[in-house]
Amino acid sequence: MSTRIRIALVVNLFSLIFSTTIVDSNQSTVPLRSFKISENVTYDCIDIYKQPGLNHPLLKTHKIQMKSSISRPELKMQTGKNETSNKKKLECPNGTVPILRNTKGFATNSQIFAEKNFHPLSADSPGMHIAGVRSNGLFRGVQAWFSANALNVGNDQISYSQIYIGSGSGNQVNYISAGWMINPSLYGDQRVWTFGFWKGKNGKGCYNTACSGFVQVSKVIPIVEPSVLKPGVPGWLRYSIHQDKNTGNWWITQLKENAPNEDIGYWPKELFNLLDNGANMVGAGGVVHASPSGSSPPMGNGLLPNGDPQDSGVFTNIEVLNSNYEQHKMDYFPIESLVDSVKCYGLRIGSQKRFRHLGFFFNYGGLGGNECGA
Repeated sequence: MSTRIRIALVVNLFSLIFSTTIVDSNQSTVPLRSFKISENVTYDCIDIYKQPGLNHPLLKTHKIQMKSSISRPELKMQTGKNETSNKKKLECPNGTVPILRNTKGFATNSQIFAEKNFHPLSADSPGMHIAGVRSNGLFRGVQAWFSANALNVGNDQISYSQIYIGSGSGNQVNYISAGWMINPSLYGDQRVWTFGFWKGKNGKGCYNTACSGFVQVSKVIPIVEPSVLKPGVPGWLRYSIHQDKNTGNWWITQLKENAPNEDIGYWPKELFNLLDNGANMVGAGGVVHASPSGSSPPMGNGLLPNGDPQDSGVFTNIEVLNSNYEQHKMDYFPIESLVDSVKCYGLRIGSQKRFRHLGFFFNYGGLGGNECGA
């Protein structure tokens, strides 16, 4: 299979993220407490056993798993890098979890976004571009540190970066991703938001907690959260997606620096039909969606890689779990570079000899523009 065809397949896989209709969770449970982060962002502390994620029809008999059985190593480093989080501290009472309040406006924007603005794209359609790496095999998880950056993204454009796992069979795809995103048409602002996404059985899926499926466990870190970043000053995400040894559920964990890691929550195994024994693909990278006019937004921090890991968007310490839950740097396995628009975006695998402390890493990104092609 040619590189062009493989890139087209990955582009189609990425496009599935935004082809799912998103609905209001209509949470009827009275919150024990609420946190108003900003004018249009409120979190309700909902009883963990009554959270909207459990309303999914495939989870009628699901029993909540409170903690992952996989322990992720604590980060013992002095980097001085800021997490992408709000200054206001969220901490729900014991027995409750923070759920972003889905206003009518958010639900409406979600519908427009999913159904009209960004429909599924074919390999020959303009609109989406990627720059990243992936590995094929059998994996139980992927983790990375990656920068989040304030960008000038149009109201009809999207720019995001993510780690992901997936499996495909015929025309079926199971997929999980997590990272950061700037999406004014969905969120109504230019802020950087964390996100999580899944697609499972029968092509069904969900984005964050806008509909049922994801089980929130952490009382302090929600799956979706805005950040306020200044231009030119990156924040950092340190995420892990991994399959639980005992239950088969797929967890997202925020790896903390010099502090215990935080299991945010998980996507139950019942949601999937192709991920029971791991995923056959893992990857990381940046993705953009152009406006209908064809103008593509910036990716990463808006600059092309030039050899210095601090000068453009970067993924560092990218590691994967193999089928036996053994952890390795991603390049322990064969890796494939994916860049489909070299006019606008670039990818550069870093030198681990020169920057050993970064593990396996790559720089990516670019300014975008009107000449990015299909």
